[in-house]
Amino acid sequence: MYEDKNPEMNGTNFNGEGSETIKDEVEVSSQENGSEVQDAAEGKGDNTAGEVNETDLKDVIAKKEQENKELLDRIQRLAAEFDNFRKRTQKEKERLYDEAVCDVIVNILPVVDNLERALKAAESVENSGLKEGVTLVYRQIIDIFEKLKIKSIDAVGKPFDPQLHNAVMHVEDENLGNNIVAEEFQKGYIYKDEIVIRHSMVKVAN
Repeated sequence: MYEDKNPEMNGTNFNGEGSETIKDEVEVSSQENGSEVQDAAEGKGDNTAGEVNETDLKDVIAKKEQENKELLDRIQRLAAEFDNFRKRTQKEKERLYDEAVCDVIVNILPVVDNLERALKAAESVENSGLKEGVTLVYRQIIDIFEKLKIKSIDAVGKPFDPQLHNAVMHVEDENLGNNIVAEEFQKGYIYKDEIVIRHSMVKVAN
């Protein structure tokens, strides 16, 4: 029988050592090629991801800007509404204060009327301590009225004004013009030159 004295054939031997070497080289080559492909793919993926991220970032920024604009509009509207509410509340408080002042003064006016009558009655009395005391109290009340911006309404000799005066009598008087207040029976008072607390009770001429 012929015996092959060269056990190696085409770089292989019967023990398979050459085939293992080739296999290893093929695997290394495949791994290198795969690595290059993977690197290329990853590089391409990075570029695509970068483009996508940039686009997404622009969209996010635009969205946030729109949200900020909407929030700013809401804040401005709320600020305007609060300012209007504050002004309305302030006006309401002032109105309630004015009404309270007028209600209190209305109840005090009869006392003031009586003090004025007492002063007239005491005019004929000389060196009267009572007169001085009543005068002092009356002046204190008038001072308080002035601080509260309350003053008496001018009537006698003034043209009749239905907004200020209440005519209870009429008289013909050649010395006075038409619709002139000839006499005042009860003094009227006005608050802040706007709100009539009590109309003057007067007699009108002609």
